[in-house]
Amino acid sequence: MASAIADFYKEKNVFVTGATGFLGKVLVEKLLRSCPEVEGIYLLIRPRGDQTAQERLDKIVESKLFDKVRHEQPSFHRKLHAVSGDMCEPALGISQSDVDMLVSKIHILFHSAATVRFDDPLKPSMLLNVVGTQHVIALCHKLKHLQAFVHVSTAYANCDRSYIEEVIYPPPVQPQKLIDALEWMDDTMVTKLTPDLIGKRPNTYTFTKACAEYMLTQEAADLPLAIVRPSIIGASWREPLVGWCDNFNGPSGLFVAAGKGLLRTMRGEYNAYADIIPVDLPANLMIAVAWDMAVSRPENIPVYNSTSGGVNPFRWGEIEGMLVTYFKKYPLDKPFRRPNCAFVSNSFMYQYWQIVSHKGPAYLYDIWLRMIGQKPRVVKMYNKLERALQSMDFFTSHHWEWSHDNADALTAKMGEEDKKIFKFDCRGLHWPTYMENYVLGTKKYVLKEDMDQLPLAKAHLNKLRNIRWGFNTILIVLFWRVLIARTKIARNIWHLVVSLCFKFLQYLRISSTQGP
Repeated sequence: MASAIADFYKEKNVFVTGATGFLGKVLVEKLLRSCPEVEGIYLLIRPRGDQTAQERLDKIVESKLFDKVRHEQPSFHRKLHAVSGDMCEPALGISQSDVDMLVSKIHILFHSAATVRFDDPLKPSMLLNVVGTQHVIALCHKLKHLQAFVHVSTAYANCDRSYIEEVIYPPPVQPQKLIDALEWMDDTMVTKLTPDLIGKRPNTYTFTKACAEYMLTQEAADLPLAIVRPSIIGASWREPLVGWCDNFNGPSGLFVAAGKGLLRTMRGEYNAYADIIPVDLPANLMIAVAWDMAVSRPENIPVYNSTSGGVNPFRWGEIEGMLVTYFKKYPLDKPFRRPNCAFVSNSFMYQYWQIVSHKGPAYLYDIWLRMIGQKPRVVKMYNKLERALQSMDFFTSHHWEWSHDNADALTAKMGEEDKKIFKFDCRGLHWPTYMENYVLGTKKYVLKEDMDQLPLAKAHLNKLRNIRWGFNTILIVLFWRVLIARTKIARNIWHLVVSLCFKFLQYLRISSTQGP
């Protein structure tokens, strides 16, 4: 059975922003592999240092992510075209000759470029997430053959609400007025105003993504526009590689920290939903949404929530146990301590475990490093981890529900073949298997560790276990000796235990000599 979606992309030209990001790479690979007759994919790439846009693209396609499409289509790279530019520059920093080329060629535009750093100040976050989107809108208005414009937002853009529908909510301030005000405000003034502006939202990322959505209703309502809102994007579920991930953003960084034994405790509600969505699902959804926009041409701007909690719930407490289990089964090379991570909801207990499990061992280890003539580094590492945890605890401590009527309606429109090829429904996802593959993915693709060295990693983990048991035994003996030296009751208990042990051994010896 033929794929209607793949057929739609035949001889089409696609423009992608954010193609160097996690979701962008998976989107490009999927387009190449599942829509093999796509004419060309143009990628907006910012030159970095001495690397040109084309050199960065060449580096990306060397990744294992593209091994499958490389095998099926050895000349796939000829369809990829780097467009040098910058989201923060006027007109996206694209040369006039490239603009003219895009205007005459592009049929579908995917806009996934954004800053995903939660701790970014408001100004740079607005510049990339909102003003950058304005630049994309301006380009879209010039495109002569535009059939679909898909904007990637986040399911947490409206996290000040507990139930989030597939609609665009107005932000607390008009985006353009805020952009104009930020031009004359100094950084000190912006920093003071930021808490009042973002309100109940935890950071500038979610606030600016909400502003970008609303601005699209004002400036892009005449375009064939749709919005896709993924939740927490995690490693791939099925394709192109099971468990593929290539960065420390989002849950991947926390999982690696837990696997290395660095992360021992974290703020979070045990029963709150961990709304992780595998990266291949929103990528498939974006491709299907663009097809539907061109075929159905809806009058309003459709919004698609790409989330898992409402259809296949998975809780943070479940993640806690799975991480420990699978990182012991597939240990990372040379972990700092044995994996053991727990979510704590009580603030006092969280601070207690921070001192006992994080800060205390970090200072002791740095003292040891100084004693052996090495530079202390563990406290600094834990301070960085603490900042990352603080940026995440809002999402691990709260619970949301999202509607998914539009996503379900889109599934109903798709043929059986397209439902298989461009699957974006996570109802069939088995979370324990997914987490096991995720753990393996962090080891193989993020840290690039050799799986042949797994026996050595397990031996190192056993060594850490023995060290821990030995250390705990010494502490117990020392503590008890102090009690014996200071209290008569402790001495009496000690003598009682010792005498009972001797009597028990004597009984065993007598029993063994008498025989049956």
